[in-house]
Amino acid sequence: MPEKAIVYVIDDDDALRDSLVFLLRTAKIDVQSYPSAATFLDALPAPRTGCIITDVRMPGLSGLDLLRRLKELKIAMPVIVITGHGDVALAVETMKAGAVDFLEKPFDDEALLSSVRAALRQHDGDIKRTSERAEIESRLVALSNRETDVLKGLVAGQANKQIAYDLGISPRTVEIYRANLMNKMQAASLSDLVRMALVAGILGAG
Repeated sequence: MPEKAIVYVIDDDDALRDSLVFLLRTAKIDVQSYPSAATFLDALPAPRTGCIITDVRMPGLSGLDLLRRLKELKIAMPVIVITGHGDVALAVETMKAGAVDFLEKPFDDEALLSSVRAALRQHDGDIKRTSERAEIESRLVALSNRETDVLKGLVAGQANKQIAYDLGISPRTVEIYRANLMNKMQAASLSDLVRMALVAGILGAG
């Protein structure tokens, strides 16, 4: 389970909200609860690591309204929607708006816990990818224009001789640039270098 991950339960039904809190705490999952989407948005806990469980139908802001608001605020926590009988069409609409799962009431405890754990793993992976990309981009900024040109050639699958020809320099000079950028990028191998370039969005432009 991701460290410091918290599940935020948002539901106007006091009994259901308390039941969910009890279930999650019994499963050793940190949880905070809110009686409405508005009270959650007012609190906007930080750090925003974890996932959200929200009822789809609530007074004031609905689950769908909440998803739209989170998107506007660029808050990327996974959202699991709880729906009553007859709300499936609305739940599908929330999935299209970005929810990761929806569960019909009454739902099985294990089904909910499985959905929560999957959402937390997804969010943890997203955070790690975002952090890795930021680190890679900071290294890319340190490259000279010529080193960047060589990197793009390598990502495009070109041999040193082809890169040298395209850039109007000698293959030996390409080797020097390649060694420099491997060092600056902290790449253990050519495949590692290419992987980092792909993570950063350098997709074979040359």
